[in-house]
Amino acid sequence: MFQKETKLNKIRIDDISISYMIRPSKLHMPQKTIIFLHGFPFNKNMWREQLLDLDETMTGIAIDIRGHGHSTRGHGFFSIDVFAKDLIKLITHLNLNNVVLCGVSMGGYIALRTYELKNDKIKGLILSNTHAFADDNQGKQKRFDSIQALLKYGKRPFSLGFIETIFSKKTLSDNPQAIEVIKSSIRRNDLASICATQLALAARTDTTAMLSSITVPTLVIKGKEDKLVNEKQINSLLEGIADVKYVEFAASGHLPNLEEPKKFNQEINTFLRSF
Repeated sequence: MFQKETKLNKIRIDDISISYMIRPSKLHMPQKTIIFLHGFPFNKNMWREQLLDLDETMTGIAIDIRGHGHSTRGHGFFSIDVFAKDLIKLITHLNLNNVVLCGVSMGGYIALRTYELKNDKIKGLILSNTHAFADDNQGKQKRFDSIQALLKYGKRPFSLGFIETIFSKKTLSDNPQAIEVIKSSIRRNDLASICATQLALAARTDTTAMLSSITVPTLVIKGKEDKLVNEKQINSLLEGIADVKYVEFAASGHLPNLEEPKKFNQEINTFLRSF
């Protein structure tokens, strides 16, 4: 009988060691490999339920982005471009084909930039609570202020405020497991990596111009109570990408895979079987 379990692995790529969790397919040649990309400042553990509930004909991999979780920082100069190039090297190193990228928030920025750089092995995209716009000046300044607060007061106040922002009211009252996953993720990331990632997010490029070049099936997901991604940003994805499907999660904020995991898993499995 097929065992639904995950395995931890680590590989060396250039200046870093990348930690990842894999749930192999029951098939010798999996139909697809889906790579889960976490948001800021989380780690691969946020995707555990998706890996365990993934269609058995597919392989699932959840990675720790450079400087997050158990992946090392390397040179320490982060950008979305650096994260995307790390991912491309991982795909090449593991000799993966028929890849689907599933990114939430920052993970979505990385997925879009990866597709822009090298799309020959990417056969689908799942973009959850993310968008293609760069930060405006107000958004950049908010990140700079956050860095100053982190350096002055530490991670705990940041963590408490962040949790209030990213989750829906229902999650905050009824889902302590999801809250603990995020608290634990922030605790595990060192302060320097969190600040470096804030700078990377502030400096990221706008990828709206490349949306029309996306030719693979794309699933866009948004939590109805998301305070960080707005309708204009989501509509830009829906209008720019040709082969796109949209699903809204009524009881979720910024992280529907943790807030409504059963529905999220059902939607991504249905999507993955559709092409």
